[in-house]
Amino acid sequence: MKASILVDALPYIQNFYGKTIVIKYGGNAMVNDDLKNKVMHDIVLMKYVGIRPIIVHGGGPDITGFLKKFGKESRFVSGLRVTDKETVQIAEMVLVGKINSEIVSRLNKLSVNAVGLSGKDAKLIIAKKKMAVIHNMDGSSEKIDIGFVGEVETINTELLNDLLDQNYVPVIAPIGTGSDDSSYNINADYVAAEIAGAMHAEKLLLLTDIEGIYHDYNDKNTFLSTLTQKQVKDMIAKGEISGGMIPKVEACLCALEKGTGKTSIIDGRQAHSLILELFTSQGIGTQVIR
Repeated sequence: MKASILVDALPYIQNFYGKTIVIKYGGNAMVNDDLKNKVMHDIVLMKYVGIRPIIVHGGGPDITGFLKKFGKESRFVSGLRVTDKETVQIAEMVLVGKINSEIVSRLNKLSVNAVGLSGKDAKLIIAKKKMAVIHNMDGSSEKIDIGFVGEVETINTELLNDLLDQNYVPVIAPIGTGSDDSSYNINADYVAAEIAGAMHAEKLLLLTDIEGIYHDYNDKNTFLSTLTQKQVKDMIAKGEISGGMIPKVEACLCALEKGTGKTSIIDGRQAHSLILELFTSQGIGTQVIR
């Protein structure tokens, strides 16, 4: 039985050999210790079968927790955290100083050479201010200023290619730097999408805390295994995709438009979700395609 599983995985291993895959690591898979270990082992396996993984991590729950300790409440608009100057400093401390170093340490202990980076390192991520967009039920939309929240302008692909060529796994915290040297907290889904597009990655994998996308989230029978770009845009416009799912589907759209082969939103609560998506015929989650 175990031999047949390996044989069945062979075509997928061959297909992904030498290819770049970007993983957005977040959700419950970052706070459950057992799932943390399984995700790390998935990445190690990917590395040892010839895949070139790049990890972009979030850290929302940890940031929220630290903000509470400082007496600050978290507020979100269209899935994006409203971020004043103090909040962006706390976010940077948590993302770079705590979460990034932990991921790097776990991978290094598994004999994978991981390198921790923030967007400030070697101008990896140049950012500008991002406005939140609210989509109304009547089809109209409006923009809202949410502070030191950024969007990606450029990615230093030369740095990432150099690291990959030297057999390192880049682990990236989603903090960017502006032209005025301001720090910007950037949604990790968007950073992963921009990196996947800039690197012409074979695949973008977004780990989340639900099975994927539903036509009606309250009806589990409406699960959608595949969506086209047009279908996603229509669902956003109709309000069928909202809240925290908006950054994820917009990330998929961005990555596809900028050159990524395929994108998938997968359930990070499921053990070994990365290798199930990559190396099995059925896969898991919802794929967004052209």
